[in-house]
Amino acid sequence: MPAEPQAFAQVAVGAEVTPRAEVTASAPVEAGRPARDPAGEAPSPVGRLAATVERLRREVRAAQVEAEGRALVELAKGILVERLGCGPAEAARQLTELAEQAGMSPLEFAVEVINQAAKDRVSEVTDAFLTAVSSASAADEASAAVRLRAAESGALAAHDTQAVADSLLQHALGPLGAVAVAIWATGSDGSLTLAGSAGFAVGEAARWRYVPPDVATVARLGLVERSGQWITSLAQTGLPTIGRHALPDGGRVALPAGTGGRVHGVLEIAWPGPLEPQPPQVVRQVEALAELCAHTLQSYPRGRGAGQEPRVLPDAAELMDLADGLHDPALVLVPHVDAAGQLVDFRIQHVNDRFLDPAGRPRAVVNGALLLEAYPMAAGGSDLFQRIERVHATGEPFRARRMSLTALVDEVPLSAVADISISRHGTCVLLIWRIEDETARLASLLQHAQRLGRIGGFEENVLTGETTWNGQMFALYGRDPSSSPVPLEELGAHAHPDDAVAIGRFLRTLLHQQRPSSAAFRLQRPDGVTRHMRIVAEPVLDTDARLVAVRGAYQDISAQHWTEVALAATRDQLAQTEQHASERGRLALQLQHAIMPPTRAPLEVPGLQVAVRYRPAEEEQLVGGDWYDAVVLPSRLVMLCVGDVAGHGIEAATSMVVLRNALRGLAVTGAGPGQLLSWLNIVAHHLTGAVTATAVCGLYDPVRHTLRWARAGHLPPVLVRDEGAEPLPLLKGLLLGAVPETTYEEDEVQLAAEDTLLMYTDGLIERRDRSVEESLTHLLSQASKVPPTLDQQLDRLLTHSRSDTDDDTCIVGIRLGRGGFPDADA
Repeated sequence: MPAEPQAFAQVAVGAEVTPRAEVTASAPVEAGRPARDPAGEAPSPVGRLAATVERLRREVRAAQVEAEGRALVELAKGILVERLGCGPAEAARQLTELAEQAGMSPLEFAVEVINQAAKDRVSEVTDAFLTAVSSASAADEASAAVRLRAAESGALAAHDTQAVADSLLQHALGPLGAVAVAIWATGSDGSLTLAGSAGFAVGEAARWRYVPPDVATVARLGLVERSGQWITSLAQTGLPTIGRHALPDGGRVALPAGTGGRVHGVLEIAWPGPLEPQPPQVVRQVEALAELCAHTLQSYPRGRGAGQEPRVLPDAAELMDLADGLHDPALVLVPHVDAAGQLVDFRIQHVNDRFLDPAGRPRAVVNGALLLEAYPMAAGGSDLFQRIERVHATGEPFRARRMSLTALVDEVPLSAVADISISRHGTCVLLIWRIEDETARLASLLQHAQRLGRIGGFEENVLTGETTWNGQMFALYGRDPSSSPVPLEELGAHAHPDDAVAIGRFLRTLLHQQRPSSAAFRLQRPDGVTRHMRIVAEPVLDTDARLVAVRGAYQDISAQHWTEVALAATRDQLAQTEQHASERGRLALQLQHAIMPPTRAPLEVPGLQVAVRYRPAEEEQLVGGDWYDAVVLPSRLVMLCVGDVAGHGIEAATSMVVLRNALRGLAVTGAGPGQLLSWLNIVAHHLTGAVTATAVCGLYDPVRHTLRWARAGHLPPVLVRDEGAEPLPLLKGLLLGAVPETTYEEDEVQLAAEDTLLMYTDGLIERRDRSVEESLTHLLSQASKVPPTLDQQLDRLLTHSRSDTDDDTCIVGIRLGRGGFPDADA
C-alpha cells in the first residue's frame, strides 16, 4: 500500500503499527481485497482500511475519466445532430456504428468528430502531433487526441482556474513528463497572482500567491519574452519561482497566455529533471494550452495580491473623465483587432481639452481615428506604438523622460521632445505626454549653470530703490530666501574694511560715471564665513540717457583665489628648490673639478707615458662620483686607479673625495692592489654612510715593466698591443661597500715596448639601447687604432664614444717607450 494511505490509516484507527503490519501494508494489494500477512492470517483493520481507501481512489479516478469522456461523446453527438439533422438517439446510434467501422472506441471517434468540426488551435496541434508520430500505433495517436480534447473539456467545465490547472496537469502535461503547473494572472500594475496550481505543495502555493511588480521570476521572464522561456535546468538561472526548493534542477517552461494581442497571464510548467529540447509538435501543443489558459483567465475573476482589496478597473467612460481632468495632453486608446482576433492597431477613443494636434487638425478629426492612421510615425524610430502595444499586453506601465516624438505635418516630419506616460486601465490605454517648453528648458539650464559657476544675478531700480535677487544670490550671501536683498549702497557694510576703497571706486564708476564696472572684495556673511567675491554690473539708461536701473552678477571666486595663492606659494617654493639644487650642482662640479681637472700635468716616470682625461656630465644635476688617480709612490711604483661612486650630486662627489684620498693614504703602506681594495672596502662600508662604488687599482713597476692589478666590480683594463686591443682577464672582486669585509683577487701582466694600457669608467661606453658586451666591442675597435701620442689616443676615445647616458667619464692611460726609455715625443 502506498505510504500516504498507510499514514492515513494509522491516524484513522489510532493504533500503533507493528513492523509486521508494515510489511503487510507494503505488500502488493490485490484490487478490492484487503491485504493478508505472510502467515496467511486474516487481514488486520489497518489493512482493510488501506484497501478501502485505495479502492475508493480508483473509483473516483474512473468516475472522473468517465465523466470527461461522456462530455466529449455528448459534444460529438451534438455535432452529428447538427450535421445530419437527426435526433439525439439517431446520433448516438450513428456514432456507435461509425466507431465500429473505423475500429475505434466511441470516445476516440468522438474526439475525431470534434477535431473535424472545430478546426481550432487544439485540432491544428493534434493534427501536427499525430502527423509527426505517424509511425506510432493507432492507440497512441488516439490517446494523444483524446488527451488534448479531454484537457480542453476539463478546462471549459472547470468552475475556476484551480480546476483548470488540475485538468491540464492530469490530461495534457502529465503524459509529457511534467509534474506541476502554475497559472499566473497579470495585474494592471505588472504584478503576478497565482490563479491556480497543481502538483505543488499547498504551503508552497500559498507562499507564492502574489508576486509584486518588477520582481524577476521565471514567470516574469515568460511575460517579458513573447515567445516564452524554455529553461533546461532551473539551477542554471538562479531565478526564484514556485517549487524551486522541491525541484531545484528541473526544467521549466513559461509561456505568455494571451489572446487578441493582450497577455492575461503566464502558464508555468515544471519537470522533475532537466528538460531536453522538445520537438516542434510538443511546443505547439504547450502553446495551445497557454492560449486555453488565456481564455480561462479572461472568463474567471483573478486573485488579488496579499493585503490588497479587490479593485474595480475603470471603464472607458471613467478613463475619459480622468483624462479631461489632466493638465497635460492625453489620449484614451482602445484595442482594434482584426477578424482573427489579432491586435492590429489602437483606436483613439477620446482626446482631452489640452490636446493640440501637431498638424493643426481639430480634435474632432483625431478623435475616433486609428492611431497609426492619424500618426503613422508612431511606429517609427521612437517605438511609441510598440511601447503602447507592450503596455496593453503586459499591464506594466511605461514612463520615459525626454523621449523624441515625430509627427508628419504636410508630409514633413517634425520632432519634439516630451515626457511620456503610458498605462493600462481595464481594456483601455491612457497615453499622456508633456512637450518640453524651450523657454522653461533654457531657464532651467541657466539656473544650473549659475549654481555650478556659483554666480548670482541681481537688478536694482534706481528710481524706486527696489532690489531683485535670484535664488543663487541668497545662497552666496548666506541669507534666508525670505529676507530682503542687500542694495548696492549697503555693499560696503557687508565687505571687509580693507576693501572699502575698491568698492567705492566700483560704485563711482557705475552710478556716477554710468559705465560698466567690476570689483573683487571679501564678503563677510552672517554665518561668520568670509568669501572672496567678484561683482560685475552695468547701468541701464532710458531714452534720455538717464540712469534708471543697474543689473549685474556676483561670482564666488574663493576657490580660484585660494588656488592662486597655493600656486604662488608653489612657484616660490619651486624657484627656491631650483636655486638650491643649482647651487648644490655647481658646488659638486667645482669640488669635482678641483680634485680632478679634465687634464693634468704628465708624471715624470722614465720609459713611461701617463695621460688622464675627465669629461664631466652635460647637466649639472648629473654630477657623479667618477674619479681617477695616477701617482708615484715612495717605493717608485706608479699607482694607477679609476673608480665610480654610485649616485649623482653632492653626496656622490664627497664620497668620491673620501675614497680617493683614502686610497692614496693606504698606498704608502706598500701593500698590493688586492689588499688596498680590501682596506678601501672597509672605508666605504663603515666610514662613508654605506656608499657603494666600483674601482680598479694597479701598481706599475718601471724596472720590471709589470703591472699588478685588482678590481672591485669594475670593468677590467684594456691592453693595446700590435694594433690589437683585448681586455685583461675578469678577476673576482665585489664592489666596494657591499659587505663589511672581503678579499680581492690579484693578477700580474708583463708589458712590452710600445704597449698601451687603458683604465676607464662606464661613462665611456654605457648605452641605454645596447648591452655592455656590444659597447665594449666598439671600444676595442677604436682603441686598436693607435695614434702617434697617448694624449691623441685618449682624445680619440672620448670623441668616438657612443655613450648616451650623459654620465661623467674618467680615462687613465699608460704607454711604454722603446727599449725601456721614453719616446722622443715624451
